[in-house]
Amino acid sequence: MTETIQNRIRRLKTEKNAIILAHNYELPEIQDIADVVGDSLELAIKAKEATEEIIVFCGVEFMAETAKILNPEKKVILPVKGAGCPLADQLTPEMLLEAKQEYPGAEVVVYVNSTAECKAVADLVCTSANAANAVRSCRSKTVIFGPDSNLADYVQGEVPEKIIIPVPKTGHCYVHAVFTEDDVREAKKNGRITICHPECPKNIRDHADIIASTGGMVREAVKGDRWTIFTEKEMAYRLKTLYPDKEFSVNENAICRDMKLTTLKKLEEALISGEYNVTLPDDIIQKASGAIERMIAIKG
Repeated sequence: MTETIQNRIRRLKTEKNAIILAHNYELPEIQDIADVVGDSLELAIKAKEATEEIIVFCGVEFMAETAKILNPEKKVILPVKGAGCPLADQLTPEMLLEAKQEYPGAEVVVYVNSTAECKAVADLVCTSANAANAVRSCRSKTVIFGPDSNLADYVQGEVPEKIIIPVPKTGHCYVHAVFTEDDVREAKKNGRITICHPECPKNIRDHADIIASTGGMVREAVKGDRWTIFTEKEMAYRLKTLYPDKEFSVNENAICRDMKLTTLKKLEEALISGEYNVTLPDDIIQKASGAIERMIAIKG
């Protein structure tokens, strides 16, 4: 009897002493084979707690970099070289340094969806789950925040006592730009609870019933039976897996192309070859680690 690719992956994982982490936006078959599925914060915590020698990160580059920063002595593998994040690419360290010159004394908070080099410039890293509390924890009244301007605007509403400076001013995730107000209205008309990610534009956040990170969506889903989800489409699969008796609809055009690059074949090849091994300069790891550790310490 021919061994299935899923069983080959499980066998290789055991032989290599590896753990497989997968983001909520990964393909269903990747979520099914992973040891842990979660949002960026949950996966960062699991990466730090991992006892295995190898961390295989099914996600995009900034997530694997974060795992490497937290575990510099371990091998961190990203199954697909070049699985990136267009949002992260919108911010550079130079932009943050220029903003620091313009706003002396302002602390810098960067979204986890940013490069390791940007994290090395930051005082604090945050996720969508703990962004408001992260900004609230800053000592400075003015806070430089990048790269997602929609998340920055959401946090400004949650933390009005701070002055948030988004860098860049129009940074955004293309996936969360596909939704319209009519989508929200139609869902509500059909008796569905609407829940959106804080990366959504303000007009979507203003009309949705609940705003939550993907981890927050998992927690909120117990409160109702019929939902429309305003984030990447694979989040609906994650929720259906956890709550098979509930209904979750999603816009099938809300696709993160980079998250779909990791396939079972690519995962198997990565376990066999050990590629692609994530490496970072020691100084970047040292500078970024404190900001990421602060992120983990701050609750959502």
